[in-house]
Amino acid sequence: MTRIDFAFGAPDRLRTACQVARKRYLAGQRLLVYCSDGSRLATFDRMLWAFDDTSFVPHVLANDPLAPDTPVVLTAADPQQAAAKAAPGDAPRPWLLNLDDGCPPGFDAFERVLEIVSDDHDDRQAARQRWRAYQGAGHVPRSHDLARRASAP
Repeated sequence: MTRIDFAFGAPDRLRTACQVARKRYLAGQRLLVYCSDGSRLATFDRMLWAFDDTSFVPHVLANDPLAPDTPVVLTAADPQQAAAKAAPGDAPRPWLLNLDDGCPPGFDAFERVLEIVSDDHDDRQAARQRWRAYQGAGHVPRSHDLARRASAP
């Protein structure tokens, strides 16, 4: 069954998503980032180039010929199809990072789904709806409080 992790209390959803992408890349693991909102995905794409002066997160769009060789792949289309192109054959399937307001289509085909939620009212409301949708599909989402982690010594 797919493991679904919600990280609540992010000061900035997209910046935190950049940090998650960097962490996955540095761990040598693949990540597929989904968002049907092309504008938000383009903003995230630009942020990956500039969010930190000392790091680089190799990434491409799912339709790029380099997608199978790139650790972080971005898509506004069906995540399952993007994952099949990005990790063909016996390659390990990437985790799915959802930046959309709704649940990603075909999310249960992934080993793990990551959800990042900021303190913005609309973002929290959309996250609550996704949480209920995941539960309705028989999953048990896990909650992580980023604000508490940031204040811990």
